[in-house]
Amino acid sequence: MEVCWQIQRPASLRPGFQEKGRVKINTSSVPRSISSFASLESQYKSNGFLHQITASADFSRKKQGRMAASGPKSSGPRGFGRQPTVGSAQKRTQKKNGEKDSNATSTATNEVSGVTKLPEAKADVQKQGSVVFNERNVLDKSDIEDDALLERKLKLERENLRRKEIEALAAEHLARGDRMFVYPVIVKPDEDIEVFLNRNLSTLKNEPDVLIMGAFNEWRWKSFTRRLEKTWIHGNWLSCLLHIPKEAYKMDFVFFNGQSVYDNNDSKDFCVEIKGGMDKVDFENFLLKEKLREQEKLAKEEAERERQKEEKRRIEAQKAAIEADRAQAKAETQKRRELLQPAIKKAVISAENVWYIEPSDFKAEDTVKLYYNKRSGPLANSKELWLHGGFNNWVDGLSIVVKLVDAELKDDDPKSGNDDSKSGNWWFAEVVVPAGALVIDWVFADGPPKGAVLYDNNFYQDFHALVPRKTPEELYWLEEENMIFRKLQEERRLKEEVMRAKMEKTARLKAETKERTLKKFLLSQKDVVYTEPVEIQAGNPVTVLYNPANTVLNGKPEVWFRGSFNRWTHRLGPLPPQKMEAADDGSSHMKTTAKVPLDAYMMDFVFSEKEDGGIFDNKNGLDYHLPVVGGISKEPPLHIVHIAVEMAPIAKVGGLGDVVTSLSRAVQELNHNVDIIFPKYDCLKHNFVKDLQFNRSYHWGGTEIKVWHGKVEGLSVYFLDPQNGLFQRGCVYGCADDAGRFGFFCHAALEFLLQGGFHPDILHCHDWSSAPVSWLFKDQYTNYGLIKTRVVFTIHNLEFGANAIGKAMKFADKATTVSPTYAKEVAGNSVISPHLYKFHGIINGIDPDIWDPYNDNFIPVPYTSENVVEGKRAAKEELQNRLGLKSADLPVVGIITRLTHQKGIHLIKHAIWRTLERNGQVVLLGSAPDPRIQNDFVNLANQLHSSHGDRARLVLTYDEPLSHLIYAGADFILVPSIFEPCGLTQLIAMRYGAVPVVRKTGGLFDTVFDVDHDKERAQAQVLEPNGFSFDGADAPGVDYALNRAISAWYDGREWFNSLCKTVMEQDWSWNRPALEYLELYHSARK
Repeated sequence: MEVCWQIQRPASLRPGFQEKGRVKINTSSVPRSISSFASLESQYKSNGFLHQITASADFSRKKQGRMAASGPKSSGPRGFGRQPTVGSAQKRTQKKNGEKDSNATSTATNEVSGVTKLPEAKADVQKQGSVVFNERNVLDKSDIEDDALLERKLKLERENLRRKEIEALAAEHLARGDRMFVYPVIVKPDEDIEVFLNRNLSTLKNEPDVLIMGAFNEWRWKSFTRRLEKTWIHGNWLSCLLHIPKEAYKMDFVFFNGQSVYDNNDSKDFCVEIKGGMDKVDFENFLLKEKLREQEKLAKEEAERERQKEEKRRIEAQKAAIEADRAQAKAETQKRRELLQPAIKKAVISAENVWYIEPSDFKAEDTVKLYYNKRSGPLANSKELWLHGGFNNWVDGLSIVVKLVDAELKDDDPKSGNDDSKSGNWWFAEVVVPAGALVIDWVFADGPPKGAVLYDNNFYQDFHALVPRKTPEELYWLEEENMIFRKLQEERRLKEEVMRAKMEKTARLKAETKERTLKKFLLSQKDVVYTEPVEIQAGNPVTVLYNPANTVLNGKPEVWFRGSFNRWTHRLGPLPPQKMEAADDGSSHMKTTAKVPLDAYMMDFVFSEKEDGGIFDNKNGLDYHLPVVGGISKEPPLHIVHIAVEMAPIAKVGGLGDVVTSLSRAVQELNHNVDIIFPKYDCLKHNFVKDLQFNRSYHWGGTEIKVWHGKVEGLSVYFLDPQNGLFQRGCVYGCADDAGRFGFFCHAALEFLLQGGFHPDILHCHDWSSAPVSWLFKDQYTNYGLIKTRVVFTIHNLEFGANAIGKAMKFADKATTVSPTYAKEVAGNSVISPHLYKFHGIINGIDPDIWDPYNDNFIPVPYTSENVVEGKRAAKEELQNRLGLKSADLPVVGIITRLTHQKGIHLIKHAIWRTLERNGQVVLLGSAPDPRIQNDFVNLANQLHSSHGDRARLVLTYDEPLSHLIYAGADFILVPSIFEPCGLTQLIAMRYGAVPVVRKTGGLFDTVFDVDHDKERAQAQVLEPNGFSFDGADAPGVDYALNRAISAWYDGREWFNSLCKTVMEQDWSWNRPALEYLELYHSARK
């Protein structure tokens, strides 16, 4: 039989062996010592470097059975090594290394001796084979001997070949003057390699110890340090064994003496490329995934800690509640005991010829008959007799109501107390003695409760029957206390369940609303740009679709996408420009696809007409930014400082105060840091300030300024209290020196930031009152420590302080006003027009926690869009009752406003009369700062209350609770403003399911979409029509809208109810405006 075993590498070293009937191997190069070989074999099994061996088909067929029967080969760990010579060098190495390294084994220092006597080797194999036979008892001794011997000799041959390859590499590198190489030459991940260093060529040639120190992937992954040992190779070569991790694409290392002498490849470090595994990008993604897993682990641990804290708080609260209920039960028991004493003293077991109980010996929860002599009192002529009763001195009020029946007693009945049959007319009622009763209390009447006219109440003393006591008094009261305690506990449990369910529903509704709003925000740009999927996921591809027809790139032959991530700061830099192609849906949109990194939190892009630039569409300087979800990185928080002179609810005059508080809360909920600097007025509503404490004091402008810090609506507020009395005037506005007061405050606020070491990203100032911040900052502070800060200025109403507003517009980095339409309306104003490039309109929102019909204590029935009809019906009934209006199913028009010419008071008057003509009801809540206007409306109120008192009511004052009830009870809210920068009334109305009727101006136009005329405009905003609007500022205009609204109420109630549901589900909170303000803040920082 001819057999050929071929070791594939190197080709020049292929020993052949032949012998008929029995396989033999050329032993000319086989080492002599079998004992040394056994040691080597155990190390070979640990290194995993096995050369591929092939055999001819003939050999395979004939040898298959016996080879398979020899049992499985060793599955020891990877790695290889050689036994070092036992001597001083080895002992020193063992002492220095301590314990064996898991990734490396020491290299042998002596060459393995060859085998010269095959019979001796065979005898050793036979000895081992007999052991195998004894253990397995499956093969004959001869087969096992042959197989074991063959396996050992093949391994020795492989080791010899490996050594020859290494020696050849060493000679080759030495000839080139290279002092380092690795084996195998091609390094692969998740395998072992041996690193060789020629000591003679290294700066470490005179060092007794040589170590390797390194890591993988630019020194970023799994560092290591190993000691090198002398090898068998001629030329003073050292080596050590290393394992390459599966994540590696590069190994970086240096050699050193364990102290301060290095061989670092002339300061370039040594490196070895690793083939067939991860590349750099793959490794970065791997690290991100590892970071994500770590974050998830930390989040889980944090959640568990929070759960434990919450459980601890719950247990402590429960303990406190139990103690409180126990104390209340004890106090209530003592009170009952004291109140019961007079009744016990009055109680008897019967009253002669008046009443008695049968049987006379009874106990609580027994059924007894209580007899009454009808002739004994004022009920002698009554046709019916009723018992109205209770127990324990009426502790639970009226709890027993029973009708008496004629007892038909015999004349000689001894219980009548009189032998004369005419002396008695006995009636009785069966009564269940209440549990816990010591005394039964009652009166007799000629009818049931609310139907009785005449009573027998024992001359105003009531009747009291003593219940025979079956338990000791102290034990009774102890049981009574326990019963009250259990009752309190159950009441508390039910109340907490209701509150918890309500809180959970509120949180769910808020989360759902926020999610819908974000989706609509993303889709609101669909006519220009959107993505598929709409929600961009980190780690996944996303397709960007762009419609150049609606931009400055309309008609361009090419459109190029230029993007990046994390507001253009991503570690991988910008994406290469990509030429967009036509979308598949046949629309005018173009598309391209990008891979979103795992550490992305924002996707950023612009569009251009050419690969190298040209005309850009960068969204008017803001760029396009879309949020990325599911990533491991979160957007770094901005630090925003508002400097303002109004803030709700501590010092609110107008809408400015609402915006400062609500915008700040909304931005803070998006995980940004917000502070507010505010004057410490003497008229502050301190009950809304929590944890107010003195913070510091500083001097500026010749005066000491004390600083206080507190929390308002969860916001951090610094109160500036200058000791010159500027804010001790009892008011916010109205002083002759208001401009000087607020100018001083603005300067003091900037000085506070500088001296306090604050470095905010954004300073946000509002209206004329804090406008000086913008120019004072740029003139005096931008070069003195507040370098990175940018100024944003918001105009709430251009009617006041135009000069200050114009100057602020010049110095601010970005400027806004409170609605897009109002921005267009004032664009031609001389203080605005030079700065249109940085001027933006952002609609205001409302605070959904303050205006929430589901959690509103001022309305009778809480409601959501799910039960809006029932909730508003109950509120309308309550509104009618409170104001003395006719309780009827009529359309109600509500008007909540300041009575000024800006608010269209001539249109309000006309609308009141028009509503009455249409058989509706009208309710007005508001007052006028101008006494003449106030008196005018007082006269109108008197006239209306006299002529239409059941359908009109004008409340000419401020009444916060009533405003909530009007929003909830009205079918329509009228807002006919002549101009309205934003307007919150129509937004609150929709929150309560009231349909707005408005004039098309400013923010009213931006938020109310006419059901008949604005369907397309609403659709562009991903909304549905939500109200009625008109253009003119005259009576026909308001009639057009109001008539359609009232007719819709009368003619299509089902449709109108669905409209109420629709407007209630629209989100007019700060969810969307806060996102737009954040985009503006980031744009200001670019």
